[in-house]
Amino acid sequence: QVQLVESGGGLVQAGGSLRLSCAASGRTLSSYVMAWFRQAPGKEREFVGHITRSGRTYYAESMEGRFTISGDNAKNTVYLQMNSLKPEDTAVYSCAARAVTVSEYTYWGQGTQVTVSS
Repeated sequence: QVQLVESGGGLVQAGGSLRLSCAASGRTLSSYVMAWFRQAPGKEREFVGHITRSGRTYYAESMEGRFTISGDNAKNTVYLQMNSLKPEDTAVYSCAARAVTVSEYTYWGQGTQVTVSS
């Protein structure tokens, strides 16, 4: 099993920044993809982006530019740096992990709330 724990959420004013963290523990995946998703109230879960163990990143088109995903393999932690936040970025942000050999994300964190005030 892999456990994922997010942190770093909170309340921020529009235009501000936040950095979320996702710490992984438990069984180590030798080759994996870790992703960030978000879900706003009343909306479907939305893919933000992902990072591979080698550091390659991919973003949803709407997220590219303001959001940056990075990772620290030594700490088994990935980060989501969010800049120029807008009220519409308000959501629960969750990290997820999967082996590269599968398409569906197998492991999920509990999520962290990000609220952007106008």
